[in-house]
Amino acid sequence: MSIFEIVISLPRILQRKRLLSPLLFIPIVIRTIHQINSKSLQRSVEVTLYLPENLLGNQTIHLLLVNDGQDLTQMNVEGHLYNFYAKQKATTIITVGIKAGEERLLEYGVANRPDFKDRGSKANLHTAFVLQELLPFVAQHTGLKINGKKAIAGFSLGGLTAFDIAWHHSHVFDLVGVFSGSFWWRKKDLADGYSDDDRILHAMIAQTVEKPNLKFWLMTGTEDEKADRNHNFIIDSIDDTIDVVKELLKKGYKRPEDIFYYEMVGGRHDVPTWDKAFPKFLEWAFAK
Repeated sequence: MSIFEIVISLPRILQRKRLLSPLLFIPIVIRTIHQINSKSLQRSVEVTLYLPENLLGNQTIHLLLVNDGQDLTQMNVEGHLYNFYAKQKATTIITVGIKAGEERLLEYGVANRPDFKDRGSKANLHTAFVLQELLPFVAQHTGLKINGKKAIAGFSLGGLTAFDIAWHHSHVFDLVGVFSGSFWWRKKDLADGYSDDDRILHAMIAQTVEKPNLKFWLMTGTEDEKADRNHNFIIDSIDDTIDVVKELLKKGYKRPEDIFYYEMVGGRHDVPTWDKAFPKFLEWAFAK
C-alpha cells in the first residue's frame, strides 16, 4: 500500500463531498496497490484496488476488473466513482486495475488464437491469472461477497481481451466493457490477401454455438485512428466495432437491452477520451 497515493487521492474528492448535503454520506474511494506473484504468468502482477471506505458487506457490491489498469492511474477514477455513488446513494463497486506487463502483446489477445505475428500467444495465461488468482485475491483481501454484477473491461487491446474472457466465462461475468477495442485482431496480414473474414474475434463469435449470457458496452471515437482499409470513408475501428455488433445481433442479442454502442464524436485512442467515457460506462453497468 502506498500512503502517498492514498493521500493524493483525497483532496479533490473531499472537496466534492463538502458540496453535498451533510445528511447524505458518500464513501470516499481509497486506492491501494498490491503485487500478486502469478504462477500462471510467472511474474509479479501489479493490481490497483479502488475501494469505498467503510464497506460493511450489507450493501449491493459489484465488481469491475479492468485490463490495462495502468491507464486508470491517469484517469479521475476516484472522482468518477465518488460521483456515481452520490447519484446512486448506495451502490458500491470494487474496482480492480490490472497493470499490463512487458509482454502485453503476448499476454493480451484472444486466448488460443494468436494473430498473424503470434501476438496473444500467452492470452490463455492471462485468462488463467484473472480467474484462478486475481478473483481469489480480491475475495480474500476484501473479505466481501460480490452480491451484485461482475464486469470486466479494458482499453484498446485490453478491451479485446476483456471481451474474450467474458465471452468464454459468462458463468463468472455478467457484463463486458470495451473502450476503443482492438477488434482488428486478425490472422492474416493486410499484404497477404486479407479479408474481413480473417478478423479473429468476429469469427470467434460466429463460430460459437451457444449464446453466452452477457451484456455488452462497446465504445469507439470518431478520431480513434486514420486507417480505412476498405476505403469506405469510415475508420477501421468504427467498422470493426459495428461489425462486432452485427455478429452479436446474429447470435440473438438485442439492442439496446443487451448491446450499447457509444460512438464519441471527437474521441481519440487515448486516456483522456476513455476518462471522459468512463462515467457513462459506470452508469450503464451499475446504475440501479
